[in-house]
Amino acid sequence: MSDLQIALILLGILLILLVVVFNWWQDRRVRQQMQSQFPDGDTDPLMSQLSELERREPSMGRGSDPASTEGDHDPSEVDCTTEAVIDISFSQPVDAQDLAQALQAVSRTGAKPVRYFAECEGGGHRARLRAGESYASMQIAVLLANRSGPLSAIEWSQVWMAAQGLAQQFDGSVEGPEQDEVLRRAAALDNTCADLDALVGVSVRLPGPLPASSVIQMVKDAGFLPFGQQLAWLADSGQPRFTAMFDGAQPKDIQSASIERIDLLLDLPNSPADDHAFSRMATVARDLASRLDGVVLDDQGRPLPESTDQNIDEQLRTLYERLEQAGFTAGQERTGRIFS
Repeated sequence: MSDLQIALILLGILLILLVVVFNWWQDRRVRQQMQSQFPDGDTDPLMSQLSELERREPSMGRGSDPASTEGDHDPSEVDCTTEAVIDISFSQPVDAQDLAQALQAVSRTGAKPVRYFAECEGGGHRARLRAGESYASMQIAVLLANRSGPLSAIEWSQVWMAAQGLAQQFDGSVEGPEQDEVLRRAAALDNTCADLDALVGVSVRLPGPLPASSVIQMVKDAGFLPFGQQLAWLADSGQPRFTAMFDGAQPKDIQSASIERIDLLLDLPNSPADDHAFSRMATVARDLASRLDGVVLDDQGRPLPESTDQNIDEQLRTLYERLEQAGFTAGQERTGRIFS
């Protein structure tokens, strides 16, 4: 074999290696670009669902779980008033495991949460994927507005591209509303909810810096209970009526060893309707002030007279009624999605 032949063979091998490396680099770059548009999977509810499917025994079938019999339905459905919905139909049923893996990057777009729902091959509506099932179609529902503002064109485009990618992966078809219509609905919902939103606060100014641990314990002794990462005054239903913050920070975020102010915050759309919403919070604030030798202040930093409690209660009662008339019940999960 001549030197020229050897050189040509080596050159061919080198070209093949270059093509392989280039394809790997391109694939890695595309994956990084996709991941940059969506949140990390560590907090992705779809990832947790995928993990749940992986933990189950491979032999688990549709008939082994009473909750997954054919024809039954999960109660949760898309909310056409507050969400824009994309429908995806698959040419062949898709296994739950494969679908969960494909949905890893579709739990949020920008500041708007995304929900998904699937229709079983043999009948049955699902709000969560179940091991051993296959799905003939699904819906992707993206929230139109929340406290970060209306759904933007970029956010909608990200969801639409993700839906198209999902359909392409499983040889399916996509149907959904036009972007202009989605953005119009998003702006209208945002305007409606902006007029119904209310955050009401009072503060207890302490006589001076007090040890943070002592102040937090005093708040707990007064009746506040842990609710997630907050301290909250709970209604009988277990929902928070109002929450406590310390120098404007949640308990977990306190950096200082001392505290000078306790803030009580009533998030009206996310607290159950109450005819005495403000006076109840003000009464608790005055109790804390008496325990800690503090002064109760309104949201303008002025001393809060008891004579204003009833008037503010009436104003908040009107807001609760308007919220209900608009189709949002205070304290419910659906309302919380919008006012978050």
